[in-house]
Amino acid sequence: MHQGGFSLIRLFTSFAMLGAEWVMWVLVALSVASVALMLERARYYRSLDDDLEKLSDEVRGLLRKGDLAGARARLEKSPSPAAAVALAGLAEFDSGLKSAEEAMAGATVRVRLNLESYLSFLGTVGNNAPFVGLFGTVIGIIQAFDKLRAGETAARDAARRAAQAGGAMAPTLDTGAVMGTLAEALVATAIGLLVAIPAVAAFNYFQRRVKSLVASSDTLSHVVTASLAAAPASKKD
Repeated sequence: MHQGGFSLIRLFTSFAMLGAEWVMWVLVALSVASVALMLERARYYRSLDDDLEKLSDEVRGLLRKGDLAGARARLEKSPSPAAAVALAGLAEFDSGLKSAEEAMAGATVRVRLNLESYLSFLGTVGNNAPFVGLFGTVIGIIQAFDKLRAGETAARDAARRAAQAGGAMAPTLDTGAVMGTLAEALVATAIGLLVAIPAVAAFNYFQRRVKSLVASSDTLSHVVTASLAAAPASKKD
């Protein structure tokens, strides 16, 4: 199978001999992209901060007074996703409570999609960066064993020549280069872990932030639905 013809093992070995430095650069690029995304998401979530307890109280009070225009104006001033969900419900007030609930459910889905944008990249990097680093380590180990094989062959040839020359001392196998290659190979795994750990930590943190923001949206939507449910009775009065 390996004689004269195509050999997949030989092909991969030749590829491994190119070195694992390109794997390091891939990991560096992933690290830079991950850090940039972490900063962007942190800035985005910070821009959505609002005092939701105060917002809920103010909107509840306005709706109890029947001041829909005032409630809309107050919600439009808030940057929070919860305000966007509540506005969707108020926009369907004239169509009935069921329509308002459906509108807020749809708005909640859109809000969640916006909040979770790009987080899958962080999750992918966190899950796969160690494997990319391990791939670089495997390439380095292949190189190390290839150097070891070449060194043994050279030592054997030198011993044969020394014996033919009269028994002079043959050079011993230099394992320093092999150990150095193995050490460099392990660096790839270390870098892979270094890239993955912050990405996983950031992914988990941002997921908690998304859950918190969506829960706040649900809370405010309940305020709106409760006020809308009471609206017909108020109108009768």
